[in-house]
Formats: sequence, structure tokens, C-alpha cells
Amino acid sequence: MNDKYTFNVKTERPEEKYESVIDYFKGKRLDEYALSKNMQRIQTRIAARALEILDLQDTNSLILDAGCGPGFASFYLKELGFKVVAFDLIGQFLTYYDLTNINPLVADMVNPPFKARTFDGIISISALQWIYRNIENESMERNFIILIKSFHKVLKFGSKIVFQFYPKSDHVLDKIGEIISRETPFQGGFIIDNPESPKKRRIFLELIKGDEI
Repeated sequence: MNDKYTFNVKTERPEEKYESVIDYFKGKRLDEYALSKNMQRIQTRIAARALEILDLQDTNSLILDAGCGPGFASFYLKELGFKVVAFDLIGQFLTYYDLTNINPLVADMVNPPFKARTFDGIISISALQWIYRNIENESMERNFIILIKSFHKVLKFGSKIVFQFYPKSDHVLDKIGEIISRETPFQGGFIIDNPESPKKRRIFLELIKGDEI
């Protein structure tokens, strides 16, 4: 799905230490993340870049923010005039701010509770690594396949998904590309900003659902 790009993150990340995102985001850590102004700025910048890749021409488009956390990306999209639906597995994330205008739902990314061909675009910021991070784990692979097929179903023809996430190595990218090519009709690939700077590197996965035949 992309030209070969080699990297390997040696630092152990939260998704490697904790089995589930629910185990990590709780108590004081949940509060610190949700109330962090710095995290809000970071998430907003990433959302802006994801929106650029999404390349929607109509601000009246309906965007799904999958794994929305406290809603930082959703707020940004809403301010620009887009219609937004946001959901997250951790219900407490949806209690810190007034999310009325982004139609918040508690739901699992693996099984998004939406009708077919509902959304003009989907973004997901900093969440995919919790779903799929270990290429040797068959359960994670099955969940990723279910997720990507479900997202394909709820996306309108000719529309895009943009994931921003933190893979451990290029081997994860290779495996994700292989799964998508094997299991779905999506077209697309990886976009890597600042590839030579590990601290500034941002990895995006752009997937395009072709027009109806």
C-alpha cells in the first residue's frame, strides 16, 4: 500500500503495557488526559491534518469521529461547520464537556452501531493502535478485520477514512496493508509526515471507498 519505510519504536507504549484501553484510561490518568490543554492542542492539530487528507468539499458533510475521547477533534470539526457524530468505548470520556452538538455515543470501534452508507467521511485520532498492535495476535487481527469491514459498510461510496495512529514498527504497517488489500476493496495507503523525526512523526492511513458500480 506504500513505499517501504523502516522504523521501530523501542520505547514501551501504554498499549503494550495494558491489555485494554479501558484499563489504561481510568481515574487520575483519565482526568489528566481529558482536561489537558496541551493534549487538546495536539489533537486539534492532528484533526486538522486528517481533515486535509479527507478532502471534503462540502462543510455540510457528516463526519464520524471514531474513538473520540473527550471530543477534541469533534469540537474542531464542528467549529468548521461540519456535522459530526462521535463515539468512544469509554463512556466517562463523554462527560467532561458539553458534547450535545456532536451526538456522542458509547460504542466499540470494532462494531460501530450505524446504518450502511451513513457517513461522508470518517476520522480516527490516536485510537487504532489499541485495536491492532501485535501482528502475532490472531484475536487482534480478527477484530481489525471486523472493524475495517464495518467502517467500509457505514461509509458512503466515493468517501474516505483517515486513521492517525501510533504503530510500533513498519512491520505493523506492512501487515495492516496486507489485511486491507486481502479483506476489503478499499484503495489508499499510508501518509507519513516528518518521517525522519521520531518525535514529530505522524502516521496516517487513508482509505478510499470506490464509487458504486
